[in-house]
Amino acid sequence: MNAKELSYGILRATGIMLGIILLLYFLYEIQSVLVYIAIAGVISLIGRPVVIFLKQKLKIPNQMAVILVLLLVLSFFTGVVFVFVPIVIEQSQHLGQIDMEAFRTDLNNLNTQINTYLGVEEINIIEGLKQSEFVRNFDITAIPKFLNNVFGILGAALVAIFSIIFISFFLLKDSKLMINSILVFANQGNEGKFQRVFNKIKILLSRYFVGLTMQVSVLFILYTILLSVFEVRNPIAIAFICATLNLVPYLGPLFAGILMALFVISSNLGADFTVIILPRLMYVMLGYGICQLIDNFISQPMIFGASVRSHPLEIFLIILIAGLLFGITGMVVAVPFYTALKVIAKESLSEYKIVKRLTRDL
Repeated sequence: MNAKELSYGILRATGIMLGIILLLYFLYEIQSVLVYIAIAGVISLIGRPVVIFLKQKLKIPNQMAVILVLLLVLSFFTGVVFVFVPIVIEQSQHLGQIDMEAFRTDLNNLNTQINTYLGVEEINIIEGLKQSEFVRNFDITAIPKFLNNVFGILGAALVAIFSIIFISFFLLKDSKLMINSILVFANQGNEGKFQRVFNKIKILLSRYFVGLTMQVSVLFILYTILLSVFEVRNPIAIAFICATLNLVPYLGPLFAGILMALFVISSNLGADFTVIILPRLMYVMLGYGICQLIDNFISQPMIFGASVRSHPLEIFLIILIAGLLFGITGMVVAVPFYTALKVIAKESLSEYKIVKRLTRDL
């Protein structure tokens, strides 16, 4: 190799590295747009079966079917807003009317009753809060900054909603839009393989996300009934939060259970701990456990078994590894990402024994 070829190779490698760095920087700068596209993709995967049903069974034109599905999505988010906003406004109005002395007394009475019941040394909650670093260092001038941040978040949320709905409309309207975009990167003669992989991934992920939607809906109904029976305040909002937390595998149900327990205690603040709070808390937690059993033994096997075609132990290990590497976000996206990788491996690496075994059900 002469000096000219060596120099050309170094320049070419340097150019490729700079190109990769610039591409990664560009993707980082437009990460919000990528998130919009990803969310719109999920909406299209969930809404596509509904669009097909409206077209084939009810003979509704494609564009009208897409509009109806998006109106259904908007109605859902509007319903969520109408559930939460009145609660936030109501709680904000009550903040100025709280009798702090009565609240302090109720909190310390609850603390005393819990300590007496458990047989531990009494700890003064109010004094503990006063000694906390957050309370001692709280700056009242931070409130205007906080309000500005809130309005900024609201503006960004409106832009995000419009963008997601706009992108979702075209993804639902033209089912070949995404595959045609992907085929641009396929080599000559490999278009058929790309299309098979994409269609298989789309079918599996569509089933998966529809299954998750059904799972959250079932849990939402069960939690709402449970909280309403035991007269917990704002049962619909609490049930929605706890059901949504179940989207985070394994950790989500734990956090949801803790949150539900805290709401049960706060709804009965001032009542006798032994006679009212503890029995009600135990009943709600028992009901929560039954809901989790229904989810674990009925809902989840249907989702993971029928949609992503993976063994429960396989799914557990993938979620665990993704959680260790990428945290909560990794746990949420682990299953769909792993499913896509399995389909690609089946099409491209089927000659390997381990790939054959892992993808035998696809």
